[in-house]
Amino acid sequence: GGAAARVFFLFSAMVPQLSRLAQRRVARPAARAYSSAVAAVQPPTHVATMPNQMRVATESTGGDTATLGVWIDTGSRYESDATNGVAHFLEHMSFKGTAKRNTRQLEMEVENMGGHLNAYTSREQTVYYAKVLKQDVPRAVELLSDILLNSTFSPAAVENERQVILREMEEVESQIEEVVFDRLHEVAYVGTPLARTILGPTENINSITADDISRYVKTHYTAPRMVLAAAGAVEHDQVLDLASEYFGGVPTVAPAGHDYENHASLFCGADVRDFKEDMPAANFALAFEGLKWTDPDVFTLMLCQSLLGTYDKKSSNMQYATAPMVLALDKYKVAEQVQPFCTCYNDTGLFGVYVTANLDSYDDYSTLFQILQDEMLALTQGVSDEDLARGKAQLKYNLLQQMDGTSPTAEEIGRQLLTFGRRMNLAETLARVDDITAADVKRVADKVCWDQEVSFAAIGSNLKYIGDINSLRRGTYWNRV
Repeated sequence: GGAAARVFFLFSAMVPQLSRLAQRRVARPAARAYSSAVAAVQPPTHVATMPNQMRVATESTGGDTATLGVWIDTGSRYESDATNGVAHFLEHMSFKGTAKRNTRQLEMEVENMGGHLNAYTSREQTVYYAKVLKQDVPRAVELLSDILLNSTFSPAAVENERQVILREMEEVESQIEEVVFDRLHEVAYVGTPLARTILGPTENINSITADDISRYVKTHYTAPRMVLAAAGAVEHDQVLDLASEYFGGVPTVAPAGHDYENHASLFCGADVRDFKEDMPAANFALAFEGLKWTDPDVFTLMLCQSLLGTYDKKSSNMQYATAPMVLALDKYKVAEQVQPFCTCYNDTGLFGVYVTANLDSYDDYSTLFQILQDEMLALTQGVSDEDLARGKAQLKYNLLQQMDGTSPTAEEIGRQLLTFGRRMNLAETLARVDDITAADVKRVADKVCWDQEVSFAAIGSNLKYIGDINSLRRGTYWNRV
């Protein structure tokens, strides 16, 4: 049920260890040389806007396969309380038959191509994409257009899919991390659009009708909010011609009476705790308000995430870690896993840590939260040259890893055109990371973390040891002399 908003970087702690002096001498020149070499091999991204204002973007990386899809600027945040869940319901219904193909024909056509067809819904985006062989690119574009524009939404299919979604909800509720982050959004954005879950409440799933789904499509599936992105064995002119043929009729504006409200999502400090003593551990997320996608400091905040590092008690590599937070966690053994996160949206974001821990006493809680909050606040006091070089190298590695393949590349193109309004090429991305200074880290960490409101969501056992929201709030500052 979720997409690319939450950025989890999984770093390897076992890296060759240079001396501190050697790191300072080679880090910056080597990083810049590496960045330039990698960026030089990236093919250009061609972007065109059709007469109806739908954008088409392609990146020809060669090979024999291609990924192409439609990225749409709509998701659960654009629903109302009464219709929450309809975007996700629509995603399910899109594969249940069109005016030209029934469900069986859809499945057989994709299978006969040897392709892969999928979709997902997030809080701000809905995506339909296909991975196919080079010669099947025209068929895939036509198939995507048929699914998006001609789905029938028969009442019988709606009833059948209702039960599928209810079973999916049960599966999601068994995934503790997903539950914690849904609860975190509920308390971080109380009463505003991002507080809504992607699947929606059970009562909405039971009441959504085919008319609700059809109205949602007419309201939100307009050309300026859609991007056809393709990567791999594609030719821009061919994809543009196909888009003109199959998506040229998408309306530029919604019909009269199909308006929607786009309220700002306001962050507030609040907490929620679900006490479940039969669970083996406490699972929780502690978050500050982060930054929106287009904030000039967004890469610096991602670097702050890198600098914190990732901890896994079961990993033997932790003893080789260099991040201060990871070293402290490994020393005191008060957590099972700690994963920093940096979640971005169009107008806000979340920055914090997701934790799994066995809390057997108040001392465990006190030690754990002192480590977590002190190390986040430590970034407001500055960072050493060697830690800055390490964090940049890890951040660039993970940014590159996220673009390894035609599907991640198409994902990156589609998301960037919706969030930035343009494709940010690899050279610019890596240069922006290289240009971050220790003073930038200090400034951004101070802006995001120092004496700011926090939101907290927890589920699991022994939550009684965790201090209340006022205690957590007091951990966001030190008494400066």
